[in-house]
Amino acid sequence: MDAARWTDPVFLEPARSWIDEQLAGLGLAVTGEVEQPHVTRWSTVLKVPTATGPVWFKANDGSMRHEAGVTALLSARHPASVPPLLAADIERGWMLMADAGRRLREVLPEEGSLDRWLGVLRTVAEIQLACEDAVDELLELGVPDRRLATLPAAYERLAHELDLEQRFRAATPYVQDLCERLAGFGIRETLQHDDLHDAQVYVKDGVDLVMDWGDACISHPFFTLSVTLEGMIAWGLDDVEGSVDTAPFRDAYLAPYAAAYPRLTRADLLAAVDAALRLGWACRFVNGLVPGEDPGPRLRMFLDGRA
Repeated sequence: MDAARWTDPVFLEPARSWIDEQLAGLGLAVTGEVEQPHVTRWSTVLKVPTATGPVWFKANDGSMRHEAGVTALLSARHPASVPPLLAADIERGWMLMADAGRRLREVLPEEGSLDRWLGVLRTVAEIQLACEDAVDELLELGVPDRRLATLPAAYERLAHELDLEQRFRAATPYVQDLCERLAGFGIRETLQHDDLHDAQVYVKDGVDLVMDWGDACISHPFFTLSVTLEGMIAWGLDDVEGSVDTAPFRDAYLAPYAAAYPRLTRADLLAAVDAALRLGWACRFVNGLVPGEDPGPRLRMFLDGRA
């Protein structure tokens, strides 16, 4: 759909009325001009000034409307790790959030280190473990089902619909093999962010907050490492491919899983990560493809390990 709908009074007027109503319930009011710093085809964000600082309104289209419900669930289950949710209209996909601070993208260069990712990845693993028993609830909210049992058929269907080059269309058996391999470890499928990079994590008063769950799906938890390790951390602060050893970050993520699944050896967990790193890019292709976007980089990461 056209991004212009987000700037149309038909959307903005009821959105502003809802914001005013929610703020009034919190004993707050708008104190200045409301800004609209983010407009895409699929979502928009309004920055709303109040006497206690800015709050943020976000609306998603149908493809990501579940983000409001996911954020509400995470606010209840893991409140210290997500921005405070002030209000949500789950049916419309609207939410009002407290200010989350600054993006990791700006913080890390100032700190001159990627070490903050160690804590972030451990937190993400803890969030995923906390949501293992919420899969049915999340699916009811509209979170896409990308579980291992669904992925081979979804991959094959999309690869043929897009008439991709032959090697990508012929890769369904490889997807199936990796799915079977991963399933064999018995790690429960759960909420998976699917686009965890340095603009999706914010730092507020020294606390790392994970947000932007619009791309989230139900899938193998380790898929989150594809984007974060290979697409982000491995490039380092200077954006040089392969310049950072990702093993310490992988291990930080795995630590909660090692505790939660004591029957799995370290070799088991590392083997599961190896399979998930490749398959996670296939999931990202299926789950996150935007119409008109080139799927080549994700598919090359899937098959070749390089974009």
